[in-house]
Amino acid sequence: MSDPVVRFEIGCKDIAATRTFYRSAFGWRIAETPGSAEIDQAGINGALTALGHEPHHYVMVYMQVADIDAACNSIETAGGKITIGPIDIPGGKGRFAWFTDPEGNQLGVFQPPA
Repeated sequence: MSDPVVRFEIGCKDIAATRTFYRSAFGWRIAETPGSAEIDQAGINGALTALGHEPHHYVMVYMQVADIDAACNSIETAGGKITIGPIDIPGGKGRFAWFTDPEGNQLGVFQPPA
């Protein structure tokens, strides 16, 4: 697979309550960070995220790409629509964009830092 799934996010309004739920239900180790909570477990990396605005409730998967601008062009050429971004992640942690596929599913692409 040339652009693998590398990350997921679970959106919420209340990170503390959501963190408690996933710790209790699945035994996840979840580190507390400002604005999100990184999930430390085997498998794909993930986070609980409270954006502070809509959408509050979502599940997002991200595919890693080498060039996010080229990936966004490919998405649109294939019939998808870029809904957010590309956006630089603060602290030089890469870039991301959200898109919808032709069926309306929302997904993300992520370009790691150089």
